[in-house]
Amino acid sequence: MTDVGGQRAAEAVERAVSGAARVLRTATERDWDGTRAGRLEWSCRRAAGHLAGALTAYAGQLAGRGRHMDAYAPFDLVVEDDTRPAGLIDVLETTGTLLTMAVRTTPPRARAFHPFPFRSANREGFAAMGVTETLLHTHDIAEGFGLAYEPDADLAEFALTRIFPQVRPGPAPWPTLLWATGRGELHGREPVTEWVWSNNLVIPAERLTLEGVTPAAAADLAVGGDGGFDWVEGGPYEGTREAAAMTLKAYETGVHRPEFGLFVLVRQEDGRAVGGMGFHGPPDEDGRAEIGYDLATSARGRGYATEALRALSEWALARTDVRSLFATVEPANLPSQRVVARAGFRRVAAEEELFAYELRG
Repeated sequence: MTDVGGQRAAEAVERAVSGAARVLRTATERDWDGTRAGRLEWSCRRAAGHLAGALTAYAGQLAGRGRHMDAYAPFDLVVEDDTRPAGLIDVLETTGTLLTMAVRTTPPRARAFHPFPFRSANREGFAAMGVTETLLHTHDIAEGFGLAYEPDADLAEFALTRIFPQVRPGPAPWPTLLWATGRGELHGREPVTEWVWSNNLVIPAERLTLEGVTPAAAADLAVGGDGGFDWVEGGPYEGTREAAAMTLKAYETGVHRPEFGLFVLVRQEDGRAVGGMGFHGPPDEDGRAEIGYDLATSARGRGYATEALRALSEWALARTDVRSLFATVEPANLPSQRVVARAGFRRVAAEEELFAYELRG
């Protein structure tokens, strides 16, 4: 399988950093210590040092291959105080290369610690955070010096569709990213004063891992792609593609809550995706949420759906905003009825020629 996702993510980091360096090199004779970086309280020198440090930290997390799952790796980048602006930009390009190579060589399912919001991120998450840091702090420094800077729209979209799933797309990606991070205005939307990015949620089960699907992955799945997953034969099944389309629509209309979206079921033994499972939306005012799922034909009959449903149900019912879970099954679909029964659901009604099942906390 060609690792298209890893190459795309690495190229995004590489392009973001090279574009930043190109703009910032036009200001190497300016006062980086005495000039404030846009709306930040930092000087341009400090902003550049922070950016290089962030790229180094993200590269280190990925290079650790899961060794750092509870905190950042215990090292930091120190730029010597007498480093001239041209040297700062050299450091930026070097650290950008480190992150690019780490993203390019990290396995797709590997994860490492990052606090926001679910305590881990994969290579696309770290790439998107690196791209975001680069675009935003280049903007800050350029604003301080009065330089014109606007990155390619697809770089801003790369960031938004991977770590800003809660942000409804705007007329254009770059102004939307600036607005979402408190750096600009967007017509019809309130100013942003606090923000945080959101890496995808991962829920472990016994033999499987439930990986939250980002808007970027949902868009690819909805049009017939693999969403960045290595699928078993016959996958993804049609229900997963339909759920991906629902996820994408929720994102585009601004009602997407990523923890109540679609998850792909990934087999731990070989990293291959066997099916999809997720919610039809966030819980209603009564705390009721509906679950749906399907498996690739070649993965059926092995208990994967039951295992995943138990894990997802346990995670959901541990929340304060979920009181019950709901699923509907066609009367003729006996295997699916056995799945929900084994997961603890009980049949409560028949709705529009469907059997309704419920699980309460």
